[in-house]
Amino acid sequence: MIVTVVGLGLIGGSLCKTIKKHTDYTVYGVDINKETVEMAVSQGAIDAETDDLSLADITIISLYPTVTIDYIKKNASKFKKGSIVIDTCGIKKAIVDTVTPVLAENDVTFIGVHPMAGREFSGFEYSQDNLFDSASFIITPTEATPQAKLNLIIDFAYAINFKKVVTATPEEHDDIIAFTSQLAHVVSNAYIKSPTHQRQLGFSAGSFLDLTRVAKLNEEMWTPLFMLNKEPLCREIKCIIERLNEYLDAIEQDDSERLKQLLRDGRILKENTKTIYTR
Repeated sequence: MIVTVVGLGLIGGSLCKTIKKHTDYTVYGVDINKETVEMAVSQGAIDAETDDLSLADITIISLYPTVTIDYIKKNASKFKKGSIVIDTCGIKKAIVDTVTPVLAENDVTFIGVHPMAGREFSGFEYSQDNLFDSASFIITPTEATPQAKLNLIIDFAYAINFKKVVTATPEEHDDIIAFTSQLAHVVSNAYIKSPTHQRQLGFSAGSFLDLTRVAKLNEEMWTPLFMLNKEPLCREIKCIIERLNEYLDAIEQDDSERLKQLLRDGRILKENTKTIYTR
């Protein structure tokens, strides 16, 4: 099988390394940064650079959301007929709705995909061949997605060592990801803006590190992700504001029993939560 990865950043680069580690597939890379391409070749993450999109059985577009849409629309006629194009963006509906019909006109199947792993760093230099070892692989087929193509991508995910494949509609993905990922980045980024942050040195430990890890985000990538998922994310932000106000009211009113109940409720919810760990 031949796989071409367009965009050799953290996720694209990690996918290249993971594919080469776990399969005998040929992997081509595409990136506007020639130094990144040279690095990928020298590290064995890709077999070679290519400008021929018709070579690949699977093309992985690992670019920012709006760039992903523009790139696919611009190059729709250049992908191999009968092949599959997937993306790695953190939102799905806006992308799936836009590019699926465009590619279908050219006998190419698009399947929206989201590998649930990442780091607080960006760029190929931080890519890892084990980034996805404990991660879930979300796929968002439509009613028109051919089952054979869907099965191929599911097999591909397991072949490169993802722990679990999760199927969802694009809408369901975006609703849930607003809570599990996007809200966490908003809260972390807002939390660190407290004036007390300037005085935390020597007073911070695990809790501070856990809550601030994803405050170090790439604003060029996360801004369009947030804006393209506006309604679900705004709903989650309003929800956490309501919950925080409950704690604030209990503390301001010296209502220890109410505070204890709020804390107990949160603890129980956490204890009953099942998750798949991702970096």
